[in-house]
Amino acid sequence: MKEHLRIAAIADIHVKKTGQASLEPIFTAASEEADVLLLCGDLTDYGLVEEAKVLAKDITAFLRIPSIGVLGNHDFESGKADEVVKIIAGAGVTMLDGDAHEIEGVGFAGIKGFGGGFGRRQLNAWGEEIIKKFVHETIEEALKLEMALARLRTPQKIAVLHYAPIHATVDGEPPEINPFLGSSRLEEPIDRYRCNAVFHGHAHRGSLEGRTKGNVPVYNVAMPLLAAHYEDRQPFRVIEVPVGEPAVA
Repeated sequence: MKEHLRIAAIADIHVKKTGQASLEPIFTAASEEADVLLLCGDLTDYGLVEEAKVLAKDITAFLRIPSIGVLGNHDFESGKADEVVKIIAGAGVTMLDGDAHEIEGVGFAGIKGFGGGFGRRQLNAWGEEIIKKFVHETIEEALKLEMALARLRTPQKIAVLHYAPIHATVDGEPPEINPFLGSSRLEEPIDRYRCNAVFHGHAHRGSLEGRTKGNVPVYNVAMPLLAAHYEDRQPFRVIEVPVGEPAVA
């Protein structure tokens, strides 16, 4: 059994109907540099079946390692999210939505997440019914993440999200949209279950990394952000996780 699992991650690839083979360099490089690829939401541009089929063809043709994915907000735009999931899963991607999956003794828990803001400025379920529904959606996503993490019996636990669980990795975005980029409610189960790392996207102009209150590293792997920082390499993040060792304290 290997000592480390190399995890590559990318988000916000926004595949278009005309994007056939556009991901060949990324998938080829990831297959060489990592043991698993995480696709952290906004896999399609408008949530169209045609876009999902383009992505599925690229995955089948160019990706040579296991992959795990979650949906992002763009993947819901056309009301075809279930079909998008089915097509991408058909190409071999393990799609998670409150589910858990294990690869080489490392556990992965995945959700889309939702907005609501961070810290003392997060939105509370008070006032109009539509505000309460907004907050309830975030709470439901946090509960799904908690249940997925609870299913894992691996010493190493990785959270795969689209929305951010901390403010640090959205820092750099216009402050006015921060409440729509993630929620601190997603941070709580991550710390409670002592995750080793968290990956998310959504904040294209945010910051590369930060840490939860419990000191869990959080990586923003939005492709536009990585492309701006990784001018000499393909825009995905790679970390190594030790296999079979205790989780981060």
